[in-house]
Amino acid sequence: MSNSADSPEAGSGTSPRGGFRPVRVLTVGVFALAGLIFFTSFDTAKGTNIRTDASLLKLSDLIQERSHKNGQLDESNAVLRDDVEALAERDDGSTEAEDARLKALEKNAGTQKLRGQALTVTLNDAPPDATAKLPGYPEPQPDYLVIHQQDLQAVVNALWLGGAEGIKVMDQRLISTSAVRCVGNTLILQGRVYSPPYKIQAVGDPEKLQKALSASEAIQNYMVYVNVYGLGWKVTEDGPVTLPGYSGTVDLKYAKPVE
Repeated sequence: MSNSADSPEAGSGTSPRGGFRPVRVLTVGVFALAGLIFFTSFDTAKGTNIRTDASLLKLSDLIQERSHKNGQLDESNAVLRDDVEALAERDDGSTEAEDARLKALEKNAGTQKLRGQALTVTLNDAPPDATAKLPGYPEPQPDYLVIHQQDLQAVVNALWLGGAEGIKVMDQRLISTSAVRCVGNTLILQGRVYSPPYKIQAVGDPEKLQKALSASEAIQNYMVYVNVYGLGWKVTEDGPVTLPGYSGTVDLKYAKPVE
């Protein structure tokens, strides 16, 4: 029996029985499939670069546009609210005691400006190429290097416990119905979207606010990631500042059962 090198079929395109070899059939199939993929890609792209097609960015652009629009509406709402309150104060028939009680309620509700000594906490993501700075800790997962909703909530809760009279997150005043939520590495607050670094400013006794931050177990846990992986943490005393009043809607929105 001769080996394949001596066989007359070794270099031919047909099998000993005269049919096409399986390898040739497979080759034809691969080229046909490649042609189909190229055609589909061309038909989808329609002459554009799929990786940089603007249509893929529409969702992000829409979110930013809506966030900007919500900010403008909040500003317009604040102006209208001031006008309404000015009109309501004209001969409304209330007594001075009633007016004083109303102003106190407005202050507690966070709808009026607030001036006083302030402290600002700034949180930021760690560098994307961060490594463990201390021995005995694992190399970071992506999840370790970004600010989470629980981190922002921990700071806000500690400041309230420290006696904060009012708190502003980014450029918005918090009220009793405000919800600090994160989606991915972005903050969604009262219909507007923010990216890190996140700034939280509170009016109150700076010394008491600092002690409350230091006493928070959630913040102590966060500080481990600050020291090991480089998450951002900065606390500054700002002196006297004026927090804006809350300018958004105060209507409660809640889920309703399907009838």
